[in-house]
Formats: sequence, structure tokens, C-alpha cells
Amino acid sequence: MTPLAQITLRCGPAVRTPRRSLALAGWLVCSLAVLGAPAAWAEGYPTRPISLVVPFAAGGPTDVVARTLSVPLAKALGQPVVVENKTGAGGTVAATIVSRAAPDGYTLLIHHNGMATAPALYRKLAYNPLTDFEYISQVVDVPMTLVARKDLPAKNLPELLVYLKAQGDKINLAHAGLGAVSHLCGMVFRQAVGVDLTTVPYQGTGPAMAALLGGQVDLLCDQTTQTVPQIKAGAVRFYGVTTAQRIKALPDAPTLAEQGLKGFEVMVWHGIYAPKGTPREATERFNAALRVALKDPTVMARMADLGAEIVPDAKLTPEGLRSWLKQETERWGPVIKSAGVYAD
Repeated sequence: MTPLAQITLRCGPAVRTPRRSLALAGWLVCSLAVLGAPAAWAEGYPTRPISLVVPFAAGGPTDVVARTLSVPLAKALGQPVVVENKTGAGGTVAATIVSRAAPDGYTLLIHHNGMATAPALYRKLAYNPLTDFEYISQVVDVPMTLVARKDLPAKNLPELLVYLKAQGDKINLAHAGLGAVSHLCGMVFRQAVGVDLTTVPYQGTGPAMAALLGGQVDLLCDQTTQTVPQIKAGAVRFYGVTTAQRIKALPDAPTLAEQGLKGFEVMVWHGIYAPKGTPREATERFNAALRVALKDPTVMARMADLGAEIVPDAKLTPEGLRSWLKQETERWGPVIKSAGVYAD
């Protein structure tokens, strides 16, 4: 069989043959080779390591999810999956890097709610989350919890609501930085209780939790990945989870909604993205590997320990992620804009 490189050379206008039929045959062979290229490409992907870019520091919740998945993903793909932390500007640095990367399937992004909130938080954003990426899949959802310093007088949510109305802005509500999910959760909580609490930003969930444990702040709305160990150890006062239903990690814990804050629902969700123009064969191959990785017993056990819940099959699709991102963008945009909060 003639090598593909030679066939390609014969397809250009420089081909000279006295026989029109031979020229036509050459063009036909070239066309068939080109049409067959995507199939051959798909069979070979991946042929080298894949970078999975995390917008936040090592050891954080999103990083933990990425590193937990990286080993079974590598096994399913037959190539290493290298987690790279590209921090800064609430996750927009990493998203910008990936949006400008070569669309070849070797640079991917795992991000949380920040993909949906960035358009409202940043008046000058270098990318459009809804148009500058290919979607691969949602991954896991992480519930939030409302906790307080251990010695806060209010012992349950009804008592807390009375206490907050009496104390007003004397109460400090910590969060992990402007635009962080803990910040968004706090915004929703302030609106729900109708009290203008004083917010205190920190550089990440770790420092915010340290401040709460040290008694420097009063309240924190944060992920189960950070709070469940403290709750079980009795190191914080716990008022409830922010999901619509009770969670497996804290089965006896009531939701805020069932305690009176109707419609209160905030959780951290994660999705995986590729640069716009990445071949569908690559995104489908990675999606298939992700489904295998999420069924790995080690992954399932680790996620359960963290209080994270693997999303159902309906969300493990490009369309599931695309639809959810659009929905969340429409949800949080008005909330952020009404608060007049900007990150730039």
C-alpha cells in the first residue's frame, strides 16, 4: 500500500499525468485517506500524557477531586493524567489558559461553580464559558454546610435566626474569597435570613476554617470536604446542610430548607472542559474513561468519605454539563449583580 504521505503529495495541483483516469483515481484515494483520518486519530488518542488543569491550590477540594480521579483515568486511557495547579483570579487564570490551549485533547480543565459565576463577577473576562469550550461531563457534587464557632450561643437554626436578628452586623460571616462558593452560599444565607451580616474574606477554605476554629469569626458556609471532619469531631457548631435532601455523609443532619429556610439549596458542582474545537473523538474517549474511573471502588469510597456525590448518568454527558452550566449562569448572574459585587 502506498504510504499516506505519498498519497497526500499526489493530491495537489502539481500532479501531472497524461491519463485523466489515473489523476481521478489519485484524487479519490486522497479523499478516502482524509476521510479516514479522524477514525485513525480516534483509535490512537491519547498517545501522550494529558494535563488536567485545576484552578486552585493543591490540597483544596477541587484538587482533591482531580487527584482522586487521575489514577483510574490514567489506567482507563493508557496514558498518565497529570494534575496541574494554575491558581489566580478566582479560577479565571486556569480557565483562560485552557481556553487558549491547542484543541487536541491534551489540555483539559476541571472547574466548579466558578465557571458559571465568572461572567457576572468579572466585567472583563478573557473567555466566554458558554462558547469557548467543549463540554465533557459533570463529575461530582459536594454539599455545603452551615457551621459556627463552637461557643456561639445559638444551639440550633431557630435559635440562630433569633440571635442573628438581635446581633445584626456584629456577626462575622467568613468565606474563602470573592466569588468562592462559600461566598455565594453566604450571600444566599444573608438574603434568606434578612440580616446584613459582616462578611470576612480569606484566601481559601483552609484559612477561613482556621479562623472559625480559632474563634476569630462566627459563621462559615463551606463544603463537606472541609467541614465533615470538624463536625464529627465536635470542633464546630453545626446547623444543617444546604442541599434539598439529606446527605449520606451526615444522614441524621437536617437541611436548612426543612428547618424553615424554604428553597435554600447551594452545592459545589464540578465539570470537565476542553478548548473549543477539540475533536469530538477526544472528548468522547475521555468521557468514556471518566465513567470507568467514577465506578472505581477507591474513587467511590474516597468521594463518600468527603461527602461528595457522583452525579447520575444523565449528567455524565457533554449535554448534561452544557445545560447545567447555562442554568447556573442564569441563576447566579442576577444574585451577584444585585449585590453589586465585582472581582475586578
